[in-house]
Amino acid sequence: MNQRLASIALVVKDYDEAIEFYTQKLNFDLVEDTYLPAEDKRWVIVAPRGPKGCNLLLARAANVEQEKAIGNQAGGRVFLLLFTDDFWRDYEAYKAKGVEFIRPPKKEVYGRVAVFVDLYGNKWDLLEPSAKNSAS
Repeated sequence: MNQRLASIALVVKDYDEAIEFYTQKLNFDLVEDTYLPAEDKRWVIVAPRGPKGCNLLLARAANVEQEKAIGNQAGGRVFLLLFTDDFWRDYEAYKAKGVEFIRPPKKEVYGRVAVFVDLYGNKWDLLEPSAKNSAS
């Protein structure tokens, strides 16, 4: 069996503001932005630069129930982990672009990490794994 996690759906309020945050502040690539007229929605995929891996499907909330999940997709816990090969480069670049870090950098056994929030409040780890954990 050969499987992989391809995309994670992230509920957003607005496609364009989400695209701007991920591409301008986090330097993700806009992989696809296709309008689906039959459903009046867009298929929007963004991905971190670097080796191909899991990406984000930006999914505009379609009803009140989905709107409640915006910014709280993991119930207040860290939702996504963004691995980097240079923690300080990305940490300083994100701070300079106004990304809000809610937990300062810390050295852990698994690597150097800090927690930031996206434009809606979802928590992310920015993580440079230790050599022992770099294959994770």
